[in-house]
Amino acid sequence: MSSNLTRILGILFIGLIIVSCANRGSPSGGEKDMDPPEILRENPPNFSTNFKGDEIRITFNEYVKIKDLRKQLIISPPMDSDPIIYPAGGASEYITIKIKDTLQPNTTYAFNFGESIVDNNEENPYPYYRYVFSTGDTIDSLSVKGYVEDALLKKPETFISVMLYEVDSTYSDSIVYKEKPRYITNTLDSVTTFSIDNIKAGTYKLIALKDKNSNYTFDQKNDKIGFYEDFISVPTDKDYKLTLFNEKVNFKAIKPKQAGETKIIFPYEGSYENTRINVLGDTPEGYSTRITKDKVTDTLYYWYKPKFEIDTTFFIVSNEKYVDTFKHRFRSLDADTLSTKIVSPRGLNYDKHFTLEATTPIEKIDVSKISLIDKDSIAVSFETEYDSILNQFKVPFKKEEGQKYSIKILPGTFTDFYGNINKDTIVESINPKMKSEYGNIRVKLINAKFPLIVQMVNNKGEVEYERYTTESPVVDFTNVVPKLYDIRVIYDTNENGEYDTGNYLLGIQPERVSYMPSSQLDEVRASFDFVYEFTLLD
Repeated sequence: MSSNLTRILGILFIGLIIVSCANRGSPSGGEKDMDPPEILRENPPNFSTNFKGDEIRITFNEYVKIKDLRKQLIISPPMDSDPIIYPAGGASEYITIKIKDTLQPNTTYAFNFGESIVDNNEENPYPYYRYVFSTGDTIDSLSVKGYVEDALLKKPETFISVMLYEVDSTYSDSIVYKEKPRYITNTLDSVTTFSIDNIKAGTYKLIALKDKNSNYTFDQKNDKIGFYEDFISVPTDKDYKLTLFNEKVNFKAIKPKQAGETKIIFPYEGSYENTRINVLGDTPEGYSTRITKDKVTDTLYYWYKPKFEIDTTFFIVSNEKYVDTFKHRFRSLDADTLSTKIVSPRGLNYDKHFTLEATTPIEKIDVSKISLIDKDSIAVSFETEYDSILNQFKVPFKKEEGQKYSIKILPGTFTDFYGNINKDTIVESINPKMKSEYGNIRVKLINAKFPLIVQMVNNKGEVEYERYTTESPVVDFTNVVPKLYDIRVIYDTNENGEYDTGNYLLGIQPERVSYMPSSQLDEVRASFDFVYEFTLLD
């Protein structure tokens, strides 16, 4: 063989090796895999009857893994002991369900995986896989369908549990606080409709929960609840509406704690209104108290004078029917001192007020030591307001467009609960924006049934502007900060001027709320007047 031929064969051989190596592994480019995994077999088969085992295996045509199982998986009826499901962290060609609970006789069970089963590479989900079996001779096949809405928000939250409690000799309304339901489903993350499937004929109570703890029981403090007023009979072809709401939390006092030389904090749950705090036993001569509230947390501050000369005492905390007694041990801490802080912005809107808050309760206000002048140094008349609970002092006055104001508060204006006075001079400029920097909105209510609360809310459902109308179908919002709002109406059924939520045990639904369609609303712009017609449905 000639040297040239040897050289050529050598080059070809090296080339073949390079091509062979290049073909190994995953090719670059190519079409992305968009196909979900396929089920090859189920053991025992799906929809089996007379199920006696404790293990289920589902085999796929490719490696799969489980994603967001805690959110996605719904087992109906719920099990007291959660099953073990493999693979827990990696990938496998099959999913194994190991049942740890004792199964009920003659019961249809459904494992709703949602979209938690995905292929290992592209995470294409197997869509809404359900595995169903019965411990009896038949598979229950009836359904209850409906939809969920939120009492106040435009859209309900995701992953709402919808549950059926069987109404039998053991049923009571309080069952939702302590027992799991007979059947359950979930609205998942994209729809507000629900379908509870594979249930048997009977009478049920229909409940919806935004179940924060994922324990299928109602926690008044943390969960939203919705309920259908009457029992429902299955089979049924009705679509049921469930309205989620936060209940007014029942008042509960929490153990107090010394927070200053003569200040005790009393945390609580529920509403602080009508709360009374009294000493059980003797108090020092000339004893007096004040109560203020933290503006952010559910905390009351109990201020007292003079100091106790004993180590411990007892406090009785009451709120309507609630009464509790707490033993309190006094501690030696520094005394609180009086200081003030301005909490209102300089660019005040026309319906807002200059606001100042103090660190200790204000007892007296000397208005003669407060002055308010405009940009021409002309005195401006004003009023004063004091909120004793929030310990805030406000100065309402009429603001004129194009004006600038200066407020001066001299030393000695404020005297607190302990006889201390403010020692610094407070000077603040107040510069209202031009009205041309705001927008104006007129809402014409069609088919209005009074009284109504009309609100402009932000994208979190928080109220930014509110009007109450008892007879006029035309409502005006002036000097509105430019941005996008939603407009909603609350039907004030009990005519108390505020929104009232529902109560499950009392069978009370929340007051009805209607939103104006977003498609009819524009973003508020400066110097623009908007007129909307809001048609209210009966």
